[in-house]
Formats: sequence, structure tokens, C-alpha cells
Amino acid sequence: MRYNKIRKMDISNGPGVRVSIFMQGCTFNCKNCFNPETHDFRGGEEFTDETIEKVLSLGAPEYIKGLSILGGEPMHPINAPGTEKLAKAWKEKYPNKSIWTWSGFLFENLKDRGALKYIDILVDGQFVEEQKDFRLKYCGSKNQRIVDVQRSLREGRTVVLTEEDVAKLGK
Repeated sequence: MRYNKIRKMDISNGPGVRVSIFMQGCTFNCKNCFNPETHDFRGGEEFTDETIEKVLSLGAPEYIKGLSILGGEPMHPINAPGTEKLAKAWKEKYPNKSIWTWSGFLFENLKDRGALKYIDILVDGQFVEEQKDFRLKYCGSKNQRIVDVQRSLREGRTVVLTEEDVAKLGK
């Protein structure tokens, strides 16, 4: 498994100041993807235990509100085990800091991915150029959803957040 880059202070991928990691490799290849350099599974750098330690150390400042895991495709079967390992380590070290993850897969198709146990919010669905909307917060196209993962798992149904719900997350 590989990753493309780590941002130590990201303010665009989730509420507040966050640490972000962009996983390497995606088979969706969405038209006009904002991150095409992450599609090749052979690109980027090797994802190791040292990578996880680096991400965890970047999360230490109090002003860091959470971790954002993007891609590429963090929930692709090649990347999912590393995503789970990172998410688990983050929640063990920072139980009160959120994890947001972006995936082209729909939540309903990810129920076997162990990382969901640790993820707070999943922005799901492939980017669709024809539904692009710059007014959306945290989504690139209208088909994408912001899913409250833990509530969805508890209730046994997909809980999609409204714009009002999302606005509250940033406070």
C-alpha cells in the first residue's frame, strides 16, 4: 500500500484544522477528479508504521480537530487494511478527534470494511462531473453524501447528514 501526501494543517477537508493523508491508488478514475495523481497504485510513497507514527505526531496539537483520509481511494481493497490500521491508531490516541474519510464507494457497499468502526464521517459516492457544484461543503458533486458512520452502524440504516447538520460539525 502507498500514500500520495500528508498535509499537517488542512482546512478544506473537514471541519476545523485537520491532518490529511491522501492514499495512493484508485480504480474509479472519475472524469476531472481533483486528484488524478493519486490514481496509480505504484505512485507515491510506501505506507508504513512510520507513516502512521508521523500522522499521529501531527495530530498532537490541541488546534488539530481531526484526521481526514482521502485519495486516491482509501477504501479500495488494497488500501482498506492500511486505512483501518491508521484509523484505529488515531482513535486510540485521540478518541475525541474525528476521522473523516472520502470514498467513491457507497456506504452500503462498505459494511465489510473494518475501518468503519473508527470513522466518524464518510463522504461517499464517486465524483460526477455533470453534477459538480462548488457550493457544496465537503462534496464535489450533488450525488455525494455525508454519512454519519457511527450512527448509521448503531441504527442499521444509512444516516445522511443535512447541510444544517454539517454546519454544526464545524462549531
